[in-house]
Amino acid sequence: MAQHTASHGEHEHESHGSLKSYVIGFVLSLILTAIPLAVVLNDWMQGTGARAVLLICAVLQFVVQLVFFMHLREEKKPRYNLLALILGIIILITIVGGSIWIMTYNNVG
Repeated sequence: MAQHTASHGEHEHESHGSLKSYVIGFVLSLILTAIPLAVVLNDWMQGTGARAVLLICAVLQFVVQLVFFMHLREEKKPRYNLLALILGIIILITIVGGSIWIMTYNNVG
């Protein structure tokens, strides 16, 4: 019984982050949302530079969400969630990239 209670306590500790990690994740998310908004609304950059800032902030926002809110770094068990996420990303890139490729060459022929 004591062993069950200890394992239950460890499970709860593994599945939830601390208040500090949630606050850090929230603040980073706000910053990564404000940067592209400021760049676009104030016309600090245009064209490729603005798109690069948007893309970089989006990727960083995705990483922040995974680390601070989905707790991917704290997982000690087999990483089924991480593997499922990687498969989903590959499928998403294939669909988006294929769609862009089709639309690009749609006028040919």
